[in-house]
This record gives sequence, structure tokens and C-alpha cells, in this order.
Amino acid sequence: MNRILRIGTRDSQLAVWQATLVKEQLAQHGIETELVYIKSEGDIDLVTPLYEIGVQGIFTRTLDAALLSNKIDIAVHSMKDVPTQMARGIVQAAVLKRASYKDLLVYKGEWKVVSGELGIVNGQWPIASNSQAPSFTAHHSPFTIATSSIRRKAQWLHRYPHHSIDNLRGNVNTRLKKVEENNWNGAIFAAAGLERIHLRPQNSIELDWMLPAPAQGAIMVVCREADVEAKEYCDVLHDAATALCVHAERDFLRTLMGGCSTPISALAEIKGNTLTFKGNLFSLDGKTHVEVEMGMDCSGFDTHEKTDIGITAGRQVLADGGEKIVESIRNATR
Repeated sequence: MNRILRIGTRDSQLAVWQATLVKEQLAQHGIETELVYIKSEGDIDLVTPLYEIGVQGIFTRTLDAALLSNKIDIAVHSMKDVPTQMARGIVQAAVLKRASYKDLLVYKGEWKVVSGELGIVNGQWPIASNSQAPSFTAHHSPFTIATSSIRRKAQWLHRYPHHSIDNLRGNVNTRLKKVEENNWNGAIFAAAGLERIHLRPQNSIELDWMLPAPAQGAIMVVCREADVEAKEYCDVLHDAATALCVHAERDFLRTLMGGCSTPISALAEIKGNTLTFKGNLFSLDGKTHVEVEMGMDCSGFDTHEKTDIGITAGRQVLADGGEKIVESIRNATR
């Protein structure tokens, strides 16, 4: 090809890693590219919690503007940061194969003390469904966890209502440094973000009970709607099975009209011939929640097709009490 695709990316280490991955994969197909670095508003404001900013697309809209003004040809995003309603004139070009969708806790202090506080035995979290938190109580000084995610905060407080939550903003490197410098007992990170740039500390444990953000662990490439050529180039990167799952999760999010200020989690997975879907919606304090789990037979199902399982699950959550939770969140954030 004669054209050199300009890849727009934020300048954080993780964002650059993701954009470089796209660059390398395109190069394997003979497609020449160059990286264009752009700083987003989400990178500039490292103080205000994301849920107080109250704006979807805080990490994507600067790149959207660069796309629409023809300064770049494609942009690479962590898919969980992309609003379910993308900017007019911008479309999905590809969804890469998903990495780990899990959250993990980076803890501080002696493991014996931390595991005792959290009820972990032999590396296993205490058995507790989302409908009933563990019955143990804290015997140590106040336990504080840091995160800027309202979703992580709600799920953590549901399980550990006696703990405190502090705000933690910044890119992965900045947040890890803040954990070292502050008197917190731990902080929550996306496993994929730390693992991709080889920064996952030894003092970390997966939160296998915490349901992730919709599309967590997935990378999305977007382009201008009118740029058919760029989209065709990116088709070689597209993983249809991942796209099917993450779009179901985003359908669930959109059905619940969720954004940065709404504790919504979802996970869709294809296991054998079955697509399983789990989702939940929490109140801001974690005390109230509605959860859903369903599956569908996907044998013979073309993964390039779409499924409405996320929409169906979202409607069930609303009908089962989710509407009241959504309304209470709207009232609290007005």
C-alpha cells in the first residue's frame, strides 16, 4: 500500500503499548503506519474522580476530535473507555482478541495481615455470592482501598462495608507510585493493564469475585465512518468472538443507561457451544444490587452476527429492581 496509516494514541505507557501492538500487527500484513501522540483530558485532570467528572468519553474525545479533523486515520482505545454511543462520523474498525478481563488487588503490608482482614485462606477468597457478603468482621485498624472506579467501589463496599475507599487517579505508572507513597492498604487495577506492560507486582491477587467493567481487557480500533480504506486495513485485526462478547456487555451497559457514574458490571464468555452472560447493577454505596445470569446456545452461530442477550439481561435487571437503583443514582448525582 502507498498510504501510511496515522495511529492516534494517548501518551501513557499502556496506551502506547496498545497502539504499538496494533502497529506491529498491521505491519505483519504489510500495512505501514506511524504513531501520533495526543494527550487527553482524562490524563490532564488527575485529581477529580471519574464519577464526579460525569462525562463519558473522557479518555476518547480528544482522539475523536483528531480523527474528525483528519489529523489521524485510526485511534486505539481500551474498549471499556469508549462510550456506547460513539461520536457521529466515527465507527469501529476492529476489536482485538481480549486479554484478561479481571480486576486485581495490589496490596501493602504483610500478607498474613491482609489475608486475615479479607478472609482469604490458602489464596482463596471466602465463598460468598453477590447476594451475601462474608460474615467475618475486621479486627485490625481501619482498612482503606484506593480506586477511582465507582463500579469497583460499590462491589468492594458490598463485600467489605466496614472498609474505606479513597480516590486514585492517573495512568498505571502514576497510580502504582501513589500506592507506594500513600498510607493505603491496597488499590484495585485492571489485570490486563498491568500485565501488558509487565508491571504487575508480586504483591497482587486477582479479585475473582468482582465482575468487570463491560469490555474490560479488550482493545478497540476506530476510524472515520467515511474512511472505508482504513477500515478494510483494520479488518485483519478483528476477533469476531471477542467482539460478540464485548458488544453484548456494552448492550447491557447502554440498556441500563450507564456511564462513569453508574456501578454497572458485565461479562460475556463463550464456553463450548454456550455464550454465558453475567451482569449486575449496584447502588453507589454498594448496599443494594440486582444481578442477572443467562446463557444462549451458540452452536452454529456466526460470531460476526450480533446477539440481543445483553439487552435482554439489562431489561431483566431494570424489571427486577434496577430501575429504582438507577433513579436513586440520578438523584444523587444531580
